[in-house]
Order: sequence, then C-alpha cells, then structure tokens
Amino acid sequence: MNPEDAKIITLARSARARAGAAEGAAVRDETGRTYAATTVDLPSLKLTALQVAVAMAVSSGAEDLEAAALVTAAGTARPSDVAAVRDLGPKAAVLVAATDGTLRATLD
Repeated sequence: MNPEDAKIITLARSARARAGAAEGAAVRDETGRTYAATTVDLPSLKLTALQVAVAMAVSSGAEDLEAAALVTAAGTARPSDVAAVRDLGPKAAVLVAATDGTLRATLD
C-alpha cells in the first residue's frame, strides 16, 4: 500500500474513533486534498461515512477522486457507497479496512 492510501485509512480510523461512530471514511481528490467523515445517524438524516466524505469533497469543489477508504467492522463496502465514490471518481480505488486499519480489500 502506498503512503497516500495508508494516510486516508488513518484519517478514516481517526474520524471513526473521535466520533465513536460505526464507520469512518476518507477520500482523496484529484489535487491531493483529503476529506474524512463518519456515519451520520440522526432521526431525520442517515448517511454512510463514505457518502458524507464524498459529499464533503463535492461541496468543496472536487472534480474527481483518486481514492477512498472505508473503515468498518462489516468487512466490505455497500454497493451504494461504491456507487457514490464512482459518481465522482470513476477510476478511484475503494480501500476497505478493518477497525484496526488492516486492509481487507481494494475495490477497483
């Protein structure tokens, strides 16, 4: 794993731990900027961590994604999460890591 991918996994783990959330995610855009997020689970708003990270990138003006990372106990990314990443970054790798940061899968 390259250092930039390790960085977004670390950012996702940190966001998850800080918020005490079920999942953490981070994305890297075409300029190298990173956006970290967690699951949003409110009575009137429910978003996955990857959906929030992609939304943050879009709202900050990102035009493409290079990579995305999801830290989850589930072991895989939901199809809707991968679709959100692909909407902005059709070629972005989606890294799925366990809660300890161990890379479990790379979805190309």
